[in-house]
Amino acid sequence: MKNSSIVKEPTSEWGGSWTEKKLEAFSKYVWSYLTIMKKHPYWKTIYFDGFAGSGSREKEKSELIIELKLTEEDERVYKSSAERVLSIKDDLTFDYYYFIDTKKSSIQKLEAKLNSIEASKGKALAFRTGDSNKWLKELARTLKTKKYSALIFLDPFGMQIDWDSIESLKDTRSDIWILVPTGVIVNRLLDKKGELKFLKKLQSFFGLKEEEIRQEFYQTEVQETFFGEIEITRKILKPIEKIANLYLTRLSAIWKFTIDKPLRLNNNHGFPIFHFVFASNYQNAVKIANQITKGV
Repeated sequence: MKNSSIVKEPTSEWGGSWTEKKLEAFSKYVWSYLTIMKKHPYWKTIYFDGFAGSGSREKEKSELIIELKLTEEDERVYKSSAERVLSIKDDLTFDYYYFIDTKKSSIQKLEAKLNSIEASKGKALAFRTGDSNKWLKELARTLKTKKYSALIFLDPFGMQIDWDSIESLKDTRSDIWILVPTGVIVNRLLDKKGELKFLKKLQSFFGLKEEEIRQEFYQTEVQETFFGEIEITRKILKPIEKIANLYLTRLSAIWKFTIDKPLRLNNNHGFPIFHFVFASNYQNAVKIANQITKGV
């Protein structure tokens, strides 16, 4: 990508909640991405939404969400990115659009919704059901043919994205935005005493070994007691920011460039629940992303 100054806010009245902040930043980037790629027609462009949903909030809760006792506010995820991407501007379009969701009923609802709007006319829309990890690896194989350029949007509520799926995108022409559930889920799995009941989930999410996770998030000290020395394990201070920065560091092993600072998304009480991160193999793409996140 060239020309890092291309940043424009699509016409719309957004703002307020963390979901609006996320979608505002992403939509601005889509506009910039397509504006630049329009000058390079030899690349076929792909838009990949790994968690497209039905276009509305789903009520079904996973076992993990139930066990963590997340609040109603925690669960409120606004799914309108698909329609906004289709409606960016008439002459700014992707060659292919892929919308993925695990639930067949959700993807069918989304397909019906998108096909009913004027902005979808004449566009190549594909709707797929199944694990986003599987489809990410399929996308990676396609990108390695060196014919395509992809913009990937992953905004799961939980930790469904496995690190090996992210890793499969190494050395591809891809830009990626990922919503990382830093405060709302990951931080809760990193319990204060380091018992790590969800260790396998943490390992698959970060792509790290148990000892590496413990080194990042826990400190052990020896204390003298009446019965002798004992080891005390404590969680580090400011773990949520650490989660975001660690994930960004992990992305830098796959893409050449990452956003300078994750975009922090707070709930109505000012508590960080997600961080929005970006990576690309093109420095100008990251310059654009930095401009956008500093302005929202």
